[in-house]
Amino acid sequence: MATHYLDFEKPIADLEAKIEELSLLSETAGSFEAEIAGLTRKAAELRRKIYGKLDPWMKTQVARHPQRPHLVDYIDGLFTDFVELHGDRQFGDDQAILGGLARFRGRPVVVMGQEKGHDTQTRLTHNFGMARPEGYRKAVRLMDMAEQYSLPVLTFVDTAGAYPGLGAEERGQAEAIARSTERCLTLGVPSIATVTGEGGSGGAIAIAAASRVLMLEHSIYSVISPEGAAGILWRDGARAKDAAMAMKITGPDLMELKIVDRLIPEPVGGAHSDRATAIANVGDVLAEELEAMKGLSPEELRRRRADRFYAIGRASH
Repeated sequence: MATHYLDFEKPIADLEAKIEELSLLSETAGSFEAEIAGLTRKAAELRRKIYGKLDPWMKTQVARHPQRPHLVDYIDGLFTDFVELHGDRQFGDDQAILGGLARFRGRPVVVMGQEKGHDTQTRLTHNFGMARPEGYRKAVRLMDMAEQYSLPVLTFVDTAGAYPGLGAEERGQAEAIARSTERCLTLGVPSIATVTGEGGSGGAIAIAAASRVLMLEHSIYSVISPEGAAGILWRDGARAKDAAMAMKITGPDLMELKIVDRLIPEPVGGAHSDRATAIANVGDVLAEELEAMKGLSPEELRRRRADRFYAIGRASH
C-alpha cells in the first residue's frame, strides 16, 4: 500500500521521495549510501519534531488516517481463536460493529468494536464504521453472553458516530444506543474500552462506558465531530479546525477531565507509521489493566464503574 501523507507531513514526504529516488539510482549509478543515511536521519528527526507538537486538528487528521490500524488489525494481532458472532436476533447483522469470542494471551474474552474498512469495498461493507441499531443490539447480545460466562469485555472504538439514516431512525437508533450504554454500565465482568481512532458521540459511548477507558495517544474522543460542531456553532463546516481547537478532544485534555483513564503511546509518526508496534503497545496495556481487575466481584466492578462515571463533571470542594 502506498504511503498516505497528511498535509502537515509534506516536508517528510519530500525527504522520503528523495530517499526513494536515490535508492533507485543506487541500483544503476553507484552507491549513495551516505546521502541516503543522512536523509533518513533528517526525516526521522523531522517526524519527531512534527509529531511532538501536534495541535488538536492535526491529531484529528492522524486519528482518521486511512492506514491507521483498525479493529480487524487488532483482532489479528492480539487475539487467537477468534469466532465472530453475527446478528442481533431481531433484524439483521450490522457489519459496522464486529464482535465475538476469542482468547487474549490465553484468556477467553469477548471482543468487539467498530470497523471502518480499509478500501472502497470494505468501507461500504462496514458503512465507514457507522453502526445501525442492529449493531448496538448485537453489542448488547455479546455483553449478555460475556456476563453469562464471566468473560471480560474488550471493546475498540473507532467511529465518527452512529449512522443517522432514515432506516436507522425507524428501527430505533436512539433507544439501541441507550440500551447498549446501559448494558456497558451494568456489566458484572471487567470491561475495557480503547479509543483507537475517532470516538464520536453516542455511537462511541454505546460501547465505551467501560470499567477502564483507554485512548491511543493521537486519537480523539468527543460528543460531536469538529465538522458537526462547526456546522452548529457557525453554520460553516469549513471551520472544523476552529471547533477542534476549542473542544478539548485530545488525550491530555480528556485525561485532565477524567473522561479517559490512560493514554497508550504511539510510535513516532503515529500508529499508521508502525502498525505492529502500535498494536503490541495496546496489547501490553490491556494485559496490565485486566490483571489489575483480577478477582474483583461483580458488585465491586459495578460500584467502581458507577463511581467513575458519576465523578465526571462533578466539581471538587
